Amino acid sequence: MKEAPLLLDKIHIRNLLVRCIIGIHDEERRDKQDVIINIKLHVNLRKAGKTDSLEDSVDYVKIKKDILALIEKSSFYLIEKLAEEIAQICLDDPKVHNVKVTVDKPGALRFASSAAVEIIRGKEDR
Repeated sequence: MKEAPLLLDKIHIRNLLVRCIIGIHDEERRDKQDVIINIKLHVNLRKAGKTDSLEDSVDYVKIKKDILALIEKSSFYLIEKLAEEIAQICLDDPKVHNVKVTVDKPGALRFASSAAVEIIRGKEDR
């Protein structure tokens, strides 16, 4: 009998607001802009739910700090590149099976609240 696939749980990091140099225009290369990041980590939280131990979960505080460190030194042209780098940081944690990253750039388009990209990456994309 074939075993049913394991359904993964999720950890969310919602609306992480950062300021960074991002864009292709001169003023975007000079002045920091707001970027909003949303992350969904797909993990198995069964053991953590039983043991109540951080060792059995994902340290999302560390992930957030690693993302902030990346952004502090970054000056990407595209939000696509920023999203990709964030996904790779998340996948560095061995407990993360896959990740969905959304990066919004408010004010990037006239008459729109933001422009955004959303990517999904897994261990096989490393």
